Amino acid sequence: MNHNGTLSKDDFRSWFMDKLLMGMSWPEYAGKLLTPFNIVAAIILSIGIPVIAVRFIYGLATATHASNEYPWGITLGWGLFAGVPLSATGFIMGTAYYIFGFKKFKPLVRLGILTGFLGYLFAVIYLLTDIGRPWRIYYPMIIGFGTASVLFLVAWHVATYLTVQFLEFSEAILEWIKSRRVYKWATMMVIGMTIAGIILSTLHQSALGAMFLLTPGKLHPLWFSSYIPHLFLSSSIYAALAMVIVVSTLAARFLRSAAGHTFLESLDSLTVGLGKGACVGIYVYFALKLVALAHDNNWYLLNTPYGKWFLLEMLGFVLLPALVLTYGVKKYSAGIVRFGAFYAVAGIIVNRINVSVIAFNWNLPDHLHHIIPPWQEVSIVMTLATIHILIFRWILNRMPVIREEPGYEGH
Repeated sequence: MNHNGTLSKDDFRSWFMDKLLMGMSWPEYAGKLLTPFNIVAAIILSIGIPVIAVRFIYGLATATHASNEYPWGITLGWGLFAGVPLSATGFIMGTAYYIFGFKKFKPLVRLGILTGFLGYLFAVIYLLTDIGRPWRIYYPMIIGFGTASVLFLVAWHVATYLTVQFLEFSEAILEWIKSRRVYKWATMMVIGMTIAGIILSTLHQSALGAMFLLTPGKLHPLWFSSYIPHLFLSSSIYAALAMVIVVSTLAARFLRSAAGHTFLESLDSLTVGLGKGACVGIYVYFALKLVALAHDNNWYLLNTPYGKWFLLEMLGFVLLPALVLTYGVKKYSAGIVRFGAFYAVAGIIVNRINVSVIAFNWNLPDHLHHIIPPWQEVSIVMTLATIHILIFRWILNRMPVIREEPGYEGH
């Protein structure tokens, strides 16, 4: 420490390496990296990163079957349309804790915000990877389609919401680096950022569905509805609650050393509490789907091949997880609720891939309707998902997300 109270160069280097290596030496840290998961992740990255490089050098045709007739593949079906509702966790947990005053959920608030922030960040990365001209990603915001465009709305809201979630999460970053002066300012703006997040998230969740209002002849009638913006918004609410259960379960299982006692001891009761909210949300969504089906009088389509697939989605991936969650809540069983939450998350992924891939341009000839993606596109999705998990784990291991930083307890 210098005479003026600032860190010297050597002190800063020591402090930085201590933060980076979590107090371990390089040999100790390298030894910790040799795990089965990291080995599998290294294999996935060694295959996928070159494929991503080839995609950006030689164009989309090297990595996807996408065309003017069939614009979206598994990259956006998984990374954007399924990723965004599962990333509503920050908006849901922030609203529950800061606005409605459910203080018991405090151990999960930062986890929800981090899940949402990284989810939106990677949704943009998936989009950037799948755009034919990635250098024009800012066009809908500044140059593009005008203020009446749904893409204008989605682009600005996602960009702004990313900033809002980063500011919300900045408390944890500032605690980690022990910047008390800036930390005070960060705590003062949390409520404002939460309110901004509510406004932005509700609008762009429904706006993603509103994009499909432009495709009445392309999206299958069983999935197309004038209610689709409301369906996207309502499904994102229960998806976010289920996703918080999923992420907290995985964190407690695989990152137990990074979790605090409060988080671990309260997790079962908080899981059941979130399960109650997810139950209500999923039944509301199911009812809205029936209203949409009745409104368009598409009952006769249920006896078609696409109708049977629609029934499988509705009964097998919406109603059944709702019943599992209900049973788990009634029995006050965190284990059953967790199973129902994993199931509900799978159901959201099925729905979004149905809307964006399987039921989109459903009446195209088979040689143009490429439901099965090429291996290159699958490797890109697996690579980006692996990087997402690695960054998420890196942050949880170091920053006070599922634990409290010494000296900041009770803040």
